[in-house]
Amino acid sequence: MESPIYNQQGKVTGKITLPESIFGVPWNADLVHEVVRLMNSNSRTAIAHTKTRGEVRGGGKKPWKQKGTGRARHGSSRSPIWVGGGVAHGPRSDKNFERKINKKARTKALLAILSRKFQDGEILFLDGITMNVPKAREARSTLVSLSAIKGYERLMTKKSNAAIIALEKKSASVIKSFGNFGNISVEEFRNINPVSLLNHTHLIIENPEEAFKSLISRTA
Repeated sequence: MESPIYNQQGKVTGKITLPESIFGVPWNADLVHEVVRLMNSNSRTAIAHTKTRGEVRGGGKKPWKQKGTGRARHGSSRSPIWVGGGVAHGPRSDKNFERKINKKARTKALLAILSRKFQDGEILFLDGITMNVPKAREARSTLVSLSAIKGYERLMTKKSNAAIIALEKKSASVIKSFGNFGNISVEEFRNINPVSLLNHTHLIIENPEEAFKSLISRTA
């Protein structure tokens, strides 16, 4: 399994042999859906919060006597059936949405997505991205060059989630250079996850041979 590898100017510099263990994994929609659902649940922050009848201020006094008024009996004006009362079964900020994800399942889902994206022509391999100082002009020039490659024209036109640039190792200058582009995300290859891959159209992997080592060690 081979693929062309490009330089920062969008020119082919050679070919790279891709590991079958990463880019030859069959698609498993059920596993991918389960892992993504659990990851979204784990990243959820509970904000909405309602008060129960015991937390709403007031209501300590019985609204009227139990018998003799002809009205229904009530013990508190803060009952959920009263206006201004507590809320029954409402959202709570103390609810725990965390769910367990098996490491092997998460890794297998990641490999299935990488394989599917490669088959769909959505992964681009670069021999390197070098920027000595943070410069948005250089980042834009790189994107213009890469968008000239067939199949990657939307790197410049898609307004959001166009691509993830996966670096072999962290580079502050590269991250800052692409920081002004709202449709591009930059992170280390070892930190990519199923959710971020599915949320972006393309994946650009820099220095892939070195980057793959971290993932291969997880599949061994």
